[in-house]
Amino acid sequence: MIWVVAQAERVKGDLTVPGDKSISHRATLLGALATGETRIANFLRSADCMATIRCLRALGITIEEDAEAEEGVGRLVVHGRGLRGLQAPQDMLDCGGSGTTMRLLAGILAGQSFASVLTGNEALRRRPMARIIEPLRRMGATISGVDGDRLPPLYVQGGALHGMAYHLPVASAQVKSAILLAALYAKGPTLLHEPAPSRDHTERMLKAMGISLDTAGTQIVLDPVPAADKPLPPLDIAVPGDLSSAAFFIVAACLLPDSFVRVRDVGVNPTRTGLLDVLRGMGAQIIIENERLVSGEPVADIVARSSRLRGVTIGGDLVPRMIDEFPILAVAATQAEGITHVREAAELRVKESDRIAAIVSQLTRLGARIEERHDGFVIYGPTPLCGAEVDAHRDHRLAMSLAVAGLVATGRTSIEGAESIPDSFPGFERQLDAIVGRSV
Repeated sequence: MIWVVAQAERVKGDLTVPGDKSISHRATLLGALATGETRIANFLRSADCMATIRCLRALGITIEEDAEAEEGVGRLVVHGRGLRGLQAPQDMLDCGGSGTTMRLLAGILAGQSFASVLTGNEALRRRPMARIIEPLRRMGATISGVDGDRLPPLYVQGGALHGMAYHLPVASAQVKSAILLAALYAKGPTLLHEPAPSRDHTERMLKAMGISLDTAGTQIVLDPVPAADKPLPPLDIAVPGDLSSAAFFIVAACLLPDSFVRVRDVGVNPTRTGLLDVLRGMGAQIIIENERLVSGEPVADIVARSSRLRGVTIGGDLVPRMIDEFPILAVAATQAEGITHVREAAELRVKESDRIAAIVSQLTRLGARIEERHDGFVIYGPTPLCGAEVDAHRDHRLAMSLAVAGLVATGRTSIEGAESIPDSFPGFERQLDAIVGRSV
């Protein structure tokens, strides 16, 4: 699919975005392990989250979907069968392009009484899995991959697990969550140390389900005894809007003149708001309004206006708090006064694409002055962008970031690979047209 985006004069709008992708995945998975009906409102019906539903159904879980669901969102009822209620699948479990599905399910399947195989599309089969294979093996799991146990497909033979102390080599919410889910089946507590805080949606949900889980800084301790003594209770969850999806509209409002955007009901979990902190540090006019707790998660309305931005340096603990937002941050940096340095972000190379290489190559096509580094990039701004043919490398976040760059660039920008956008944001094109004021 090729999407052509024309330069815009401004953006204006009051909108909502689909539900948070990370929370939608986790609510469905934990709902399957509970006993009874877990109800999920504003579930993100993206390709990645639907892969989680498909895999759980193959494991014997009944999931009802609201037939009246709006584009991109819906209501689910997950009929949980308990920690030991999953059934052996009849075929390989197809995770599509979803790394979250594969990694978190691997943790759950490590504690089952049957064998299973996790596979996915070509892009997912290139993503690193040694980072979960190694710690799950240390817990007693029988798990292997291909190419020296680096890549999927993954073979998982469930069995008896034990708790452990483990230092995560990288700050990864997916790796952390895989271990915590496996720890529910382990004998004895599991102690994790993160190099920096990563998103904590799994921990919040486990606590809400009565699991003994304590956090102190970057240390997490999970004791599975309460889970063994009694069934996990089902939850009633309203998923907040995804900050990673709201980011595209926020940056567009900051970059275009005479612009104003309010995105309502967005999750503002502090482990996810690194981009907002960086943009404010760059001089962006961003206001948080109506902050409150919904289903245990901080939620608020975010207001963004046209701003004069300046370059900043980003690294350290900020990186995991905005790991999905670096493509759109790079677009903002092309219009900032001065130099923006991104460091200590090598994790970007093992996402849906090598995001460092892809960001540099595609923004260069648009006229940006950007240099690749082994763990990030350097952008010199401000630089006028000019419409061109670009390739999103089938990476949904890169495709949407290039669309925002197309609003800023003169002329027209042709984006190849835009068919990946529904992986995380069904309906993005329609909402972008709406705030630009173009007919759909």
